Amino acid sequence: MSLRHAILGFLAIKPMSGYDLRKHMDASVRHFWPADQAQIYRTLQALEAEGLVSVEDTDNSRQRRVHSATPAGLAALDDWLRTVQPVEDSREPFLIKMFFGDRIGPDGVRDLLLARRVEAEEMLATLRGIAASIPPKGDLGLRLRRATLLSGLRHVEAEIQWINETLQELD
Repeated sequence: MSLRHAILGFLAIKPMSGYDLRKHMDASVRHFWPADQAQIYRTLQALEAEGLVSVEDTDNSRQRRVHSATPAGLAALDDWLRTVQPVEDSREPFLIKMFFGDRIGPDGVRDLLLARRVEAEEMLATLRGIAASIPPKGDLGLRLRRATLLSGLRHVEAEIQWINETLQELD
């Protein structure tokens, strides 16, 4: 998935500033598609240069630039949505550490697992908080956004279960 399509998707929902895009992304898709502010602004500039996004300067004192998807941008998003994408390879530094963890012994591996569980539990709490704010019923867009969030919840729950099982194996 490219950041450009994620941005076009958010702008298809409503026009937003780069700052607003970052807030909305952090509150919804960060668990599977993180982006920093600089990446968002660079991508917005490229989308504008390609005619996929238009920009309007607001009259307020903060001089915000509000971006909107153009008809060409919406068409590009729709084309991308209809295209089946191959599963992308992923890299997980934590798992490569576990793979070679015998070098640091059971205590070192236990420390890694415990630290990772703390991170996973924090993510789980965050995702549960977001899930609580999304009504279980609604239009198709809302139901699909909730479904992606539930996917993130299930992945984190599975990781915590795996960590606990692995910790038991070390004893």
